[in-house]
Amino acid sequence: MKQTAVVILNWNGQKHLAHYMPSVVKHTSTDARIVVADNGSTDDSVSFLQENYPSVEILRLDKNYGFAEGYNRALREIQAKYYILLNSDVEVTAGWIEPLIEMLQQDDAIAAVAPKLLSDVERDKFEYAGAAGGFIDYLGYPLCRGRILSTIEQDKGQYDSPREVFWASGAAFCCRAEIFHKLGGFDKDFFAHMEEIDLCWRMQLAGYKVMSEPRSVVYHLGGGTLPNESPGKLYLNYRNNLAMLYKCAPTMQRFTVAILRPLADMLSVLIYLLKGEMKLAAATLRAYRDFFALHKELGKKRKAVRSSRVAESGNIYQGSMVVRYMLGRHKFDNMI
Repeated sequence: MKQTAVVILNWNGQKHLAHYMPSVVKHTSTDARIVVADNGSTDDSVSFLQENYPSVEILRLDKNYGFAEGYNRALREIQAKYYILLNSDVEVTAGWIEPLIEMLQQDDAIAAVAPKLLSDVERDKFEYAGAAGGFIDYLGYPLCRGRILSTIEQDKGQYDSPREVFWASGAAFCCRAEIFHKLGGFDKDFFAHMEEIDLCWRMQLAGYKVMSEPRSVVYHLGGGTLPNESPGKLYLNYRNNLAMLYKCAPTMQRFTVAILRPLADMLSVLIYLLKGEMKLAAATLRAYRDFFALHKELGKKRKAVRSSRVAESGNIYQGSMVVRYMLGRHKFDNMI
């Protein structure tokens, strides 16, 4: 059995596979498997792979289970010591796998590792979805080394030191298979978005660390399934972020979030309305509606997560990213 499996979850991504698979095949060492888990695609993804990349394994799911449950189902069928989950719109570079696996091998307390994620469009800049490692602030808003809100930094080597982070992007997510399964994998109810942050939080509550390893470099297109300003994407991000906080946050933080988050998010709704972006405003309100409908189920999940914790994460920014941003602190080094 090869110890590492690079697993690409694909849904109607034949265009991305054609563009990005050459780099994955070229730069993935021979002691790692490459598996494409097809999430019920209706395009020519599977036949394209069979014809052009016979060495790539194909695992076919019967329908689109979303990112979270799609990976859960696929990884239950893939035997490996380490998983590297890779989006279909990611270009990898020479030697990208070795630093990730080396870091896991050096410290048994590390559960997941993130490579440096750069933009495939502006290749001297970080990529929005993960940059050089992710964090959240006290109210649950995500930020990254290299990206605060919509401000994305140029990569000048300022974050080239490995360090502990709060979350690793699902676009390129390396983890121990044993821990992934031990913690139940991704929360399938998330469907897509925020599931990797939720899992990383649960890893830390279980006593493990999440790291950034910038010696590994990949380029991410981003927005391959849903564009960044999609109401559907906004809905999932808001709903899942609130669900994650309800499940994982310590009591005092959860109470603070319950008071302040609705105020901040309703201000966002007002701004959307003033800008005439009615669909984005509606998506935010729908996220809150569906979050409240999930309270009973989330209460059960919270009890399971919090009762089994052995530690709290020390990587939550104890303040408001939004407030600091409004005060002119637009770079990570000025934030944390």
